[in-house]
Amino acid sequence: MMTRKFLVLALVVLSFLGLSCSSDDGPPTASLQLETIGLKALTGGSTYQGWLIVNGEAIPTAKFTDPTITLNLEVLASDLEDATQFVLTIEPVGDLDNIPSAAKILTGNFNGNSASLNFESVVADLSSTSGQFFLATPTDDVADNDEFGVWFMNGSDAPGLVLPDLETGWKYEGWVDFGSKVLSTGTFSKVDVTDDGNFFKGSGGTVPDFPGEDFLVIPSQIPLTGITLPAAVTSKRVFITVEPYQDNDPAPFFIEPLSATAGITTGSANPVMMISNTAVPSGRATRANM
Repeated sequence: MMTRKFLVLALVVLSFLGLSCSSDDGPPTASLQLETIGLKALTGGSTYQGWLIVNGEAIPTAKFTDPTITLNLEVLASDLEDATQFVLTIEPVGDLDNIPSAAKILTGNFNGNSASLNFESVVADLSSTSGQFFLATPTDDVADNDEFGVWFMNGSDAPGLVLPDLETGWKYEGWVDFGSKVLSTGTFSKVDVTDDGNFFKGSGGTVPDFPGEDFLVIPSQIPLTGITLPAAVTSKRVFITVEPYQDNDPAPFFIEPLSATAGITTGSANPVMMISNTAVPSGRATRANM
């Protein structure tokens, strides 16, 4: 009798185990562990997203905004095992597709169960940058208001910035921190051409063939609050960022290769030299439980 009861109980247990491991549970998953240094949380609606490269195809991981903690991203075990590369992108506000954006910020090839992630190969090498600017207002015909403009120039006909070309998906952007508001001088890819901004320029003058801005007028089509123009750049912090320019976030990105505080003198004879910041993000992706 005891033997018969034991057999019945064993069959019940085996049946339960069979059901719990059935195909209804889906294919097995595994964790990709992501650790980064130098990345900051995104707060404007854009997100980070990881991608496993498997046979040339980008397989997405979950999106996230805070990279300052060690992340465990759940993926299919077969994809994680077969992945040869990991890529981290900045996905724009409102992104709904499963296609990597052009703004790749970290990448690395798997060597065994881990991949060292670097910034330089997908954005730029920022180890040798320099810059200068001076205060002037060339876009209007007023002679004594040069404190309201900033131009990244060396004299009247040479670029003031030394910056490497950026990979696809990225642009530089100039900024002035007025305290109550941080305003953009415009995005740019080249240091010796007019940038994409000049929204606040005056009239009666000319726009130089270099990045910069005159903060003279708020155009009616720009709903700008918290600041009154003209606004003096004197004694204000001026800086350059590297921007994922399709992220739809109006705030400055955290990668900042050049910065300086403007003085109180104006004109090309009084340049302000900028301080270089060579810090860039890095990281490691690990096949944690394989």
